[in-house]
Amino acid sequence: MTDKKEKDTINDVFDEVPEIPVEEQLWGKNPKRTQLLRDLWFDSVKTQIDEEKDMPEDAKRELIFMMAVHSTLDLVFESLPDEDAADLSYCVDHMMALSAVNQRYGVDILETNYGVVSKIKRDDYGTDEEFEAALLEKEEKWWTSGKQQLGGRSPNDAIAEALSRYGLNR
Repeated sequence: MTDKKEKDTINDVFDEVPEIPVEEQLWGKNPKRTQLLRDLWFDSVKTQIDEEKDMPEDAKRELIFMMAVHSTLDLVFESLPDEDAADLSYCVDHMMALSAVNQRYGVDILETNYGVVSKIKRDDYGTDEEFEAALLEKEEKWWTSGKQQLGGRSPNDAIAEALSRYGLNR
C-alpha cells in the first residue's frame, strides 16, 4: 500500500484543482480541448471518410465538419443534467441564429445594441432603479423595433426567422 491517499469521489479530485480564471477555463483551454478531441475522434472520422470512395472531396470535407460539430454538441449537452442541457441548447441555438443574422446582413447585432444602450448614462437618473428601468425600456424597444440594416425587421424577428429556417424554433 502506498502513502498516497485514495480519492473517494470525483469531487475529491476536483476539490484539489486550483481555481482557474473564468476566461482561461472557458476559452484559454480550447486549443488543449481541440487536441484531446482530435485524439478521440480523428482516426475514426478519417476511416469513415476514406471509406466513401465515390464522394467528391468537397462533400468529404463538409461531412468531416458536420461529424465533428455534431459530436461536439453531443459531448457538451451530455455533460450536463438534462434541464441544464436544454437551457444551454436554447442559448446555443439563439447565439447561432444571431450569428446567421449577422452574416446574412453584414452587421454585428450585439455591437450595434451596445452602441445604443451605452449612451444611457447613470448620472442622468436619480436612482439606480430609474437607470435600470431606462436600460430595460431601451433594450426592449431596440430588440423589437425594425432596423434598416435588417431589411426593416427587428433583431428579435430576424433571429426568429433564422431559427425557423433551420427548424430550431420548435
